[in-house]
Amino acid sequence: MSTPRHRVVIAVFPGVDALDVTGPVEVFAMAGQVLGGRRPGYDVRILAHRAEPVDTFSGVRLGVDGTFADHTGTIDTLLIPGRMDIGPEGPVPRIDHEVVAWLRETAPQAGRVAAVCAGTHVAAAAGLLDGYRATTHWATAQLLAAEHPEVTVDPDPIFIRSGRIWTGAGITSSMDLALALVADDHGDEAALEVARIMVMYLQRPGGQSQFSVQLSHQQAGRGAARADVRTDVRALRLWIGDHLAEDLSVPVLAARMNMSERHFSRVFHRETGSTPGAFVERLRLEAARRLLERTDRPPAGIAAATGLRSVETFYRVFRDRLGTSPAEYRRRFRTDTQEKNTVQNTTTQENAVQNPVPNTAQNTTGTAS
Repeated sequence: MSTPRHRVVIAVFPGVDALDVTGPVEVFAMAGQVLGGRRPGYDVRILAHRAEPVDTFSGVRLGVDGTFADHTGTIDTLLIPGRMDIGPEGPVPRIDHEVVAWLRETAPQAGRVAAVCAGTHVAAAAGLLDGYRATTHWATAQLLAAEHPEVTVDPDPIFIRSGRIWTGAGITSSMDLALALVADDHGDEAALEVARIMVMYLQRPGGQSQFSVQLSHQQAGRGAARADVRTDVRALRLWIGDHLAEDLSVPVLAARMNMSERHFSRVFHRETGSTPGAFVERLRLEAARRLLERTDRPPAGIAAATGLRSVETFYRVFRDRLGTSPAEYRRRFRTDTQEKNTVQNTTTQENAVQNPVPNTAQNTTGTAS
C-alpha cells in the first residue's frame, strides 16, 4: 500500500497576499517533481469561507478546492497566509474572522501549523501562538508583541520553528519557510535540489540569512547550473546525506561508484562543482546546525552523529564556515523550551575545548603514593 501524500491546507480570504499562497505552492509542487515518486510528495488544498474564487490583494483570482465547513480528513500542514494594509501610521495586518474561527477549531488537530508574514497575526488571534516563539514582518512585530504578550516575538529571523509552530517574516520569505518544511520532511538534499532549480537561497529552519550557506556556495562551479547531472552522482549525493556518520573518504566513495579515486574526483567535481571532501563537510555542517536547532544533544553527540568525529573538529568547522560557535548558534536559534540548560552545556563543552584543564592525575597519584 502506497504512502499517502503530505496534505497541505491553505486557508485563504478576500484580499490575501497572493505570494503568501502561490510561493509555497510552487515550492511544494517542485518538491514533488524532485522526489520523482521515490517518496510521497504534497497534496495542496486551498480552502475559503465560501465556495467561490478569492480575489487577492494584487487582483489575481485564486480558485478554491472547498470551504472550511465542508473540509474533512487529516491536515499534515496548515498554512496561514496574511495581508497587510498600509495605514497612516504604517502597515496594519488584516484579521479575517472567518479564518480565525476555523483555525481555533481545526488547528489543534493539524500535524504542524505554518503562518506566513501577517498570517502570524491571524494565527495569534486564534490563540495558536500562545507560549511559543514567533516572528512576523518587521514592521508589525512590535504590534504583535503588544497585542499578544503571551507570544515571544523575535523580529529578527526570516522564520522560526517553535515546536509544531512555524512562522515566517516578510512576504517573499514564504518560499524560504516552505523550503524549510520540505527539508524537514525529505532532508536537505531534496530541499537543495528544489532551491537550485528555483534559483533560491537554501535557508535552514530558524536561520537568518547571515547564517545560511548560499546556494551559489553549495553548488558553485559549472555543475551548479546543469540540469543533467549524472544519475549515479545524484544518487550518491542522496546516499551521502543518509550516511553522514560513516566513512565518506574519497577511497570509500570511489569504490561505491566503481571508479578509481582520481577519476571519481574529476567526475564529482565536474558534475557538482565541488570536491567530494568539501561537499561532505558542508552536508555534515548543515546536519550539525539542524541538531543544534532541534535537539538538546551535546556537542560530542552531534559530532559523532554527523561524522565530524570530535568536538574539536566540530568547533573548528563551525568557526571557519559560519564565523560563530555552536553555543552562540544554539543560543540564537534554539527552538524549544530547554534552551537555557542546553546552551549552558554546549558552552561548557566549548570552553573545555578552547581551554583544556591540565592533566594532573599523574602528579596527584605520585603524591598520594
